[in-house]
Parts: sequence; structure tokens; C-alpha cells
Amino acid sequence: MKKAGKKRWLIVLAVAAAAAAAVLMLTLGGGRKKPAVQETAAGFTPRLDPKAECPITVAGHYDNFEALEAEFIRFNQYYPNVRLTYVKMDGYDKRDRGILSTALAGGEAPDIFFTYPKMADWPDNDAILAASKNLADPALGIDLSCVRESLLRKEADGSVFSVPVYTTTWGMLVNEDIFAKEKIAVPQTYSELLSACEALKKAGYANPVMGYNRGNGVLYPLYYPYFCALIRGNETALNDLNAMKPEAGEYIRAALALESDFMEHGYIDLEACNELEKDYDPVIMRFFEGDVPMMMTTGNTVSGTEKRQSKSESYTAHPFRYSFYPVPSTEEGGYFINEVSLGFGVNQNSRNPEMVNEFMRFLVSTDELNGMAKAKRLVTPCVDMSLDGMYAAFGKLDAQRIINLSELGLLEAPADQVNKAGKMVSDGLMTVDEAVAAFGSIQ
Repeated sequence: MKKAGKKRWLIVLAVAAAAAAAVLMLTLGGGRKKPAVQETAAGFTPRLDPKAECPITVAGHYDNFEALEAEFIRFNQYYPNVRLTYVKMDGYDKRDRGILSTALAGGEAPDIFFTYPKMADWPDNDAILAASKNLADPALGIDLSCVRESLLRKEADGSVFSVPVYTTTWGMLVNEDIFAKEKIAVPQTYSELLSACEALKKAGYANPVMGYNRGNGVLYPLYYPYFCALIRGNETALNDLNAMKPEAGEYIRAALALESDFMEHGYIDLEACNELEKDYDPVIMRFFEGDVPMMMTTGNTVSGTEKRQSKSESYTAHPFRYSFYPVPSTEEGGYFINEVSLGFGVNQNSRNPEMVNEFMRFLVSTDELNGMAKAKRLVTPCVDMSLDGMYAAFGKLDAQRIINLSELGLLEAPADQVNKAGKMVSDGLMTVDEAVAAFGSIQ
């Protein structure tokens, strides 16, 4: 159950001139061909003078933001004289750099800025929050109803200081052509997963399943969603886990047992997985070799697949169909663990508050947010998910199998212990019993 106001989360990037060591600007102005007006957001009605002139800056950590650039172009159909700029600065998201709240008071602070759930415990979060606009204020006219209620982080008084733009999940990239060639159905249940791996092994595929085996471990998309489902709504379990009670390790036993069972079948080559140096380019490029039926990874990794297709000689020579699926951890199927990966906050001290609000009214709509998600290959935050083919399998899951991590209530410290326990078990460094007993002290 979501505990409104218990944790505040918000992050602001102040683009101070003195700190602009690594800045990338994408400013839209004259000379660029604009799409037809009928392609803009349905239902958006401008409130201000269409001849108004002013700058708006959006700041974040992306090297580039093509999906947002497209929104700039579309907004300029209504307000052609508004100069919209995206600014990227290295290192702004380091919690102890000390530039976030102080820079917000400067004259070059951004109008709109990236926000993340993990920023809730930043030392200067309260000061940042105090400088942020309440986007739920009815006077602003921002339609928050288009966003899934479970993704909106509300304060005790109902204030909302950030709007989700992208969300992510965990699952497995599936080479659809391999399954079609071998006449094997993409697994929907845990027993089907085992059967599919066995059939693929017999068909000559050395690695039926691969994944990045650092950090959370290769089987994170299998056991962690299952663990979250087991503790969802169990206040006793959540209280014990969050208090880091040693006996709370029993709550992760079933998830670790599932993981151990899968490892015992020998369908994952840990040495091959350990060769993947990062959970992004190396994972994508290895999957594009075309001989891996299933690659366990994150939605954030999936977001980079389309751009890297042309960089893979193997994929270019032999392209194949692929999609992202939940990892089936039970006989009823898998889970859709949903988490906000990026949101937008608004500086209430913006020098152009009315036009900034116009842009947010324009952007926070089903059409625009869905369009941005599709362009970035991430999961939309909208009620009407309208998932493209890449995430279609997640859109088919029953609502009871969708879990929003911000509502779960599990704190960072116990979550970290669960993840470490999972990696220790998958790597054969601990038994299930040992990992359960060591909860709270696993290094």
C-alpha cells in the first residue's frame, strides 16, 4: 500500500554557467521542417498568445534526447517562437556533489528537470522539494489522470512534484525466429520455461538463457519479481524486512529456491554470462549474434536495441524478430514489475512559468507520453498503455500480476540484501539455507 508523504523524492539539475563543463544543447529554431499541425496532441488547446517568445530549458543526464526533441518540434507548431532546449550535464545525479539545491537558486537554473525515485533520500531533497512546483494544482490544468495512479508519488497533502515520463521493467529478450524455427512455444509458465530450455539444449543451442551476471545477477528477472509478489500486501513481512531482522531472511527462501532449482538444470553458463561486461551494449550485441534464444535483462537495456541493430554485423546479415517477455516464475505466468525510470519536475521559480506550464500541459497526455515511450523503447506511464510489439506480452498480463515498486514499500537496504542473496545463490557461492541465514550481513 502506498504511504503518501512518507518519502519525498525529487531531483533538480541546475544548469549554472560555472558548472557547465560537459553540456550538450539541442535547441530548436528556424530552418527545421515542422510536421503538420494535425499530428499534435489531441485535445490540447493553447491558452497563451501564439506569438509569445521565451526560452525553456529541460535538463537531465541523457547524452541526447531525440524523443523529447520531437516533442519540442510538435509544441512549436502552437508556439513557434518558444525556444526549447535540452541540456545534458555530466555528474549532476551524484547525490553528494552538493550542486543540486544550491544551483537551483541561481539565475541559470532549468525550467524542467529529470527526477528519479532513488533521489528520495538525497541530503538536499527537502530544499529541492521546496523549490519545485506542485503539478497537481488544479489551476495548472495538467491532466494527471492520464498517468497510472500507482506511478504518481503524492505527498500527504496530495501534492505531486514530478510526472513520470518513462517506466521500466525486467524480463527476457526472446529471439522469436529461433522459437519458430525449432517449433517451440515461447514459455508462459515456469514448467514451460524448463521444457523450452531442454528442447533448445537438445537442438544445439549452447546457451538457452543468458544475461548479465554482475550486480543483481543473471537471474534477477526471474526471482525478484516473484519475491515482490510473495511479500506484496504482507505488512508483517515488509516491517520485518525493512527492520532488517535476521529472521526476515525466511521471506526470501521461496524466491531463492526457485532460482536454485533453475540453476540446477544447467541451462545457464555462468562463464559465458560473466564475459558480458555491462548490462547494455555487450548484452545487446551478444543477443544480436542470433544464437541466444532468451536474454534476461531490463527494459532500460531494451531501449537501446533498435539503435544498435545496424552496429551488429551478425544482425545486419541475418536479422530476426525479437520481443520482450516477462520471465515465467510460476505456473500462472510471470510478473510485470513496474518502476518509474524517469520523471519531470518543474522549477517553481522559472522565469517563464506560464509557458513552461503550457509545455507540461501539452506533454502530459496519452498521445505524447505514449509517443515518447515508443520512440525510446521504454514502457509508457499512461493508463492506456498501448504498448508496441516489443512489450506486448506485458500488456496482456492480468492486473494482479502488475506490481509497482514504489507501492511495494520495501526499503533500499533489505532490497539490496535480497539481490545479493540471489547472486550468491545463482553463482553457487551460498546455498539457499546459508543465504537465508545470512540475511542482513551479505557482503
